[in-house]
Amino acid sequence: MTMKRIDKLSGRAFERYLTIQFRHLGYRVKLTSYSHDYGADLVLRKWGKKTVVQAKRYERNVGIAAVQEVVGSIAYYKADNAMVVTNSNFTKSARNLAHRNEVELWGRKEIQKKFHIK
Repeated sequence: MTMKRIDKLSGRAFERYLTIQFRHLGYRVKLTSYSHDYGADLVLRKWGKKTVVQAKRYERNVGIAAVQEVVGSIAYYKADNAMVVTNSNFTKSARNLAHRNEVELWGRKEIQKKFHIK
């Protein structure tokens, strides 16, 4: 998969792609329902820790709302960690809120590195 192809995926297809990639990284992955997901698209488990993931396949920078959604999902899923993953990048306000709430952000460069995408 290339970034050019990832950029053309639908939102749900991007979530499925991330499911496969996180499994390759050794996570157990649950894809949440498409609607009423309580702010998390994926629930990851590894080393006894649960991480909720908000996935955003965007053409523009991901804003603060994505971070707010995933922060809200932590309590619902009883998660230890949260992250937002995108094929794009993040606004400054999204980065600031993520930092304050210890939400990990994986933007375009991070997924290219972590998933070995060219």
